[in-house]
Amino acid sequence: MARLVLWDIDHTLIDTRGVGRELSAAAFQRTTGLAMREQAKIDGITEPVIFRETAKLHGLTTDRADFDRFAAALSEEHLKRTADLRERGHALPGAAAVLDALDADGVQQTVVSGNVRPVAEIKLQVFGLDRHIRWDLGAYGEDNDVRAELVRLSLQRAGARPAEAVLIGDTPADVEGAKANDVRVIAVASGRSNEAALQGSGAEVVLPDLCDIELLVKLVRGNGL
Repeated sequence: MARLVLWDIDHTLIDTRGVGRELSAAAFQRTTGLAMREQAKIDGITEPVIFRETAKLHGLTTDRADFDRFAAALSEEHLKRTADLRERGHALPGAAAVLDALDADGVQQTVVSGNVRPVAEIKLQVFGLDRHIRWDLGAYGEDNDVRAELVRLSLQRAGARPAEAVLIGDTPADVEGAKANDVRVIAVASGRSNEAALQGSGAEVVLPDLCDIELLVKLVRGNGL
C-alpha cells in the first residue's frame, strides 16, 4: 500500500477557469513592464519555464532574479483576488471526498506542482482542499524547472521509497515525471489531455475524474495498479 500521494493541482484537483491566466498576465506586466500578449504552453510545465518562455515570446531574456520577482508578484495577485478565484473557479468533482478518504485511510498527502508554493497553498485553501496536505513534503516550481526532479525531491523530503508513493495528475508530464522515478501513477483525464494521450505517456491507469472514491482508494492501496 502506498503511504504517500503526490497530488498535481491544476485540472487535477481544481480549475481556475481563466482566472489563473489573468493573474499570470498581471504579474508578468508588473515584472517586465509589458502587457502579456500571449503565454507559453502551461500544461504540465513548471512556473519558471512558463515565465522564461513567455518572456521570450515578448523578445525578453530573463534570469533567476526576474523569475523571483515574478513569483512574488504572482503570489500577491493570487492573494488579492482570492474572491475571484472562489467565485469563478471550482474544486473538481470528487476532490474533497478523495482527500478525506485517503486521510482516513492513513495516507500522507502532499503536492508536486509546477506552481510556486505560495500560489499552490492559496489555490487549495480557497477551495477548502488544504486540510490534509503536508506542504513540507511537497515540491514546487521554485525548487526545479523539471517535473521529474520535483517528484524526486518530494520523495526525499518525505523519506519515502518510490514503491511507497503514488502520483495523481492530469498531464503526460505528470506521468513522465512519476515514471522517471519509478513512482506509480493514477492519471485523470480531467484536463486538456485525453485518455489516449495519458496512456501513450505511460500511465497504466487512466480515470475520467476523481468521482469514484472507493476505486481511487483501492488503486492507491495498490489493488489493481
